[in-house]
Amino acid sequence: MALVNEHFLKLQSNYLFSDIAKQVNRFRVTHPKAKLIRMGIGDVTQPLAPAVIEAMHRAVDEMARKETFHGYGPEQGYPFLIEAIIKHDYERLGVFIEPSEVFISDGAKSDCGNIGDMLRHDNSIGVLDPVYPVYIDSNVMAGRTGTFQDGHWSDVVYIPCTEENGFVPQLPSRRVDIIYLCYPNNPTGTTLTKEQLKAWVNYALANDAIILYDSAYEAYIQDPAIPHSIYEIKGAKQVAIEFRSFSKTAGFTGVRCGYTVVPKEITASTLTGERVPLNKLWNRRQCTKFNGTSYITQRGAEAVYSPEGREQVKKTIQYYMENARLMKEGLEMCGLRVYGGVNAPYLWVKVPDGLSSWRFFEKLLYEVNIVSTPGAGFGPSGEGYLRLTAFGDRDETREAIGRIQHWMR
Repeated sequence: MALVNEHFLKLQSNYLFSDIAKQVNRFRVTHPKAKLIRMGIGDVTQPLAPAVIEAMHRAVDEMARKETFHGYGPEQGYPFLIEAIIKHDYERLGVFIEPSEVFISDGAKSDCGNIGDMLRHDNSIGVLDPVYPVYIDSNVMAGRTGTFQDGHWSDVVYIPCTEENGFVPQLPSRRVDIIYLCYPNNPTGTTLTKEQLKAWVNYALANDAIILYDSAYEAYIQDPAIPHSIYEIKGAKQVAIEFRSFSKTAGFTGVRCGYTVVPKEITASTLTGERVPLNKLWNRRQCTKFNGTSYITQRGAEAVYSPEGREQVKKTIQYYMENARLMKEGLEMCGLRVYGGVNAPYLWVKVPDGLSSWRFFEKLLYEVNIVSTPGAGFGPSGEGYLRLTAFGDRDETREAIGRIQHWMR
């Protein structure tokens, strides 16, 4: 008799964004003429940069000729993309990364979910609260989270990021083995200074912990004092794995490409005390379970780093950040408290008193025809907030803010 992995049965009924999609579909059935404006799921709307399209076209042409055809590629990624990543994403920060420490993938979400494959099921985990659901759900599947009670997983250490602490998380009150950090933060859109991030690196060094650092939105940082990589902090390569993505940076949500940096210095222990390099384990995992990102996709990603590509991508990021500015200013004019939207494409909006986040989501959907994301879906500290994204069309963004302003009068 085949037995199911019963940890999957502990998962909440649906992934957050699937629940939102179902509610939106129900609305569309009952309100077929309504014009919906989507500001919930963080999908981009602007097309790929011309330099990326041209590179991908050239790669397709290569695949049509026997002498330039590419079959299976290296599971770790092609050297041409890895070298471009190291030069443009790390050398400019004064960070030294070896080519064998970079692993190209189909996106940061996949790697964030899969990284636990090489870590024991009984490691303790700490997450910022509110939290990107993948960090929790992937650990539920692995059996690390315990039981779900009153909105909390019993074996998860929740680290609140709230108005009361200025969205700056405090170090955990008890030791944890694995710490998830995401900066710029999804969903709150807030950031940490180098000194604040240094405290986490020092904690991990002192407690023999591992930091899983999701830096998928670093390209949106506007403040030069905000770190783009955890490896800007001394000692971080001994304790941190970093995830990055081309999805929001260069509009690859439908193309799929990201990468993970696993330094050779970072290790974990066996029960007998042997230190094992995680770089070697991750390489073995990828070679076994991953067939590599397509050649065409990687050529497109390489073009992001060309002079033309960098300029074109920069303009698209500025477009979204201008959306964020308009949204933040417009919502604050309504008397709403708004966080984020300065160094990140997400805005974290305080729900008016007396309403839950799901109730406010429903009111925006049915009364204003705007799709948002209820904060309660991001964990206990998310209750009382909504997440809005700045990835929409400019005209629709202006229209959405105008609708909300009119509605709130």
